[in-house]
Amino acid sequence: MSNPSSPPPTAQPGRARAHPRALEPVTLVVTVLLSVLGAVIGLVLITTLGIAPNTSVIGALIAMLIGRVSFAALSRMRDPQRQNLVQSAISGSTFAAANSLVTPIAVPFLLGKPNLVWPMLGGAVIGLAVDSWVLYRVFDSRLLPATGAWPAGIAAAETIKAGDEGGRKAKLLGLSAVVGFLGSLFKLPMSAAGVAFLGNIWALLMFGVGLLVAQYAPTMLHVDLAANYVPHGVMIGAGLVALVQAVLLMRDRRGRAAGGAAVPERAAEGGRAAQREHGDFTPDVRTVDAPRLRRGLLEGLALFVTGAVLIALTGGIAADMGGAGLVGWVLLAGVAALVHQLIVGLAAMHSGWFPAFAVTLIFLILGLVLGIPMVPLALLVGYAASTGPAFADVGFDFKAGWLLRKGAVPWHPYEMAGRRQQYIAQLVGFAVAILVVVIAWKPFFEDGRVPPVAQVYVDTIKAGLSDSHALTLMVLWAIPGALIQFFGGSSRQMGVLLATGLLVATPQAGWLVLAALAVRFGYSRWTARRARAAATDPRIDADNDLALVGAGLVAGSSLHDVSQIYKAL
Repeated sequence: MSNPSSPPPTAQPGRARAHPRALEPVTLVVTVLLSVLGAVIGLVLITTLGIAPNTSVIGALIAMLIGRVSFAALSRMRDPQRQNLVQSAISGSTFAAANSLVTPIAVPFLLGKPNLVWPMLGGAVIGLAVDSWVLYRVFDSRLLPATGAWPAGIAAAETIKAGDEGGRKAKLLGLSAVVGFLGSLFKLPMSAAGVAFLGNIWALLMFGVGLLVAQYAPTMLHVDLAANYVPHGVMIGAGLVALVQAVLLMRDRRGRAAGGAAVPERAAEGGRAAQREHGDFTPDVRTVDAPRLRRGLLEGLALFVTGAVLIALTGGIAADMGGAGLVGWVLLAGVAALVHQLIVGLAAMHSGWFPAFAVTLIFLILGLVLGIPMVPLALLVGYAASTGPAFADVGFDFKAGWLLRKGAVPWHPYEMAGRRQQYIAQLVGFAVAILVVVIAWKPFFEDGRVPPVAQVYVDTIKAGLSDSHALTLMVLWAIPGALIQFFGGSSRQMGVLLATGLLVATPQAGWLVLAALAVRFGYSRWTARRARAAATDPRIDADNDLALVGAGLVAGSSLHDVSQIYKAL
């Protein structure tokens, strides 16, 4: 029997191998069933423990087990590409139910406006749909490259490959997963250590510094960072510079031909595209060029503004705001949704953590500074909160698929077909999540089960700004955030990751990140010295080992998070 984890076979000349379809009967049934499981897990854990676990590893493992069943067509699930479709759907349904849907609709409910739950749910569905659509359009661009870290995606891909290939790779991954699970039992954030083996080293260094500062500043410096709006200001400054950098990446760059003549990027890309259409995987060639990146983001902004208009009409915002105020609210909501998804996506790509709660809180504070009335502000916060997590999760899943499809020949058509099927699988997961939330939100909320972060939003809205200098403090701290982001460059996102660490503030995570970075650096140097005489590049072997360790730690931490379902129940 052939090994299904081996690279896709070489296609006949002029004819690409067909990628498995997400809507094949067996794959669809498995996808729907696991999406229901993922949505329920996400809904229960976010409303009880306040966490939304990454269930992609769970989905991959279950799909592997199903593939071992020699009954009817279930053995088809042994194909890693089908396993990837299933894990994409279950992770999408989990984050959609927990972060993109339940959290936003809890805001008007807790504010004593249950009549606004349905308009908010409609807006959240729009935010979720646009979120995933934009990522589908711009993934593997210069802004969000497939070669970026996307740590959870590496974890999912390595789990699928190791489970199918076995051998040393499976043992190393399994041992690392056990370490990750046991460490999580002792309340250690093992996923932080895992992503440090996978992400951009400079970005993660700043992430670790931010975590340590957030942990020790209150006790050693006797400074309450949150009360002085330090994390918020740093994120605002870094986020603004990151947006400018993103705009610059949307421009057409000009390259130089062999003879020195300047040629448009599009022409150079066309020449490389002709090669990739018929040849092997080419890691330095993007599948999304600058014009498509620009169109994708502009389409996203237009769709987000349209969604804001629908929320304004159905939520009765006009009663609290005049004509000019209503127009301003719509534009602010649309821009906030786009900015929120980009900042969360960039942080997730580099670190594996997406500070959705913290970034939403920034827009809440901005709304308070602008004097937006309570109900429009609640809807603005809910709409912004609906974007970001799905954007990051789709990026993780596309990264996993990109890694699993690298061996296909011709690569480019197989990669694009696979990415499309993953997007379809994600849409199935989202549809299931929407149905589960529609059925379950009312009994959950009436029983007092609401996401803790939604309660924080509502308490902040009700309390307002007690400090009249809040805006001044945020502007002041925005300066260092902007400078760090500027000098670090768009490829490192150092300012955004520093702010993420300050905002996340998970105890002991900073030490684990820095320790893992030290191990990563030392192991790479040791491997290079030991294998200088080897025929192969020792850095490749070192990177593979470190990726397996990091993937195992993330997988073990995710398994622990999912296992907490028994506490919630």
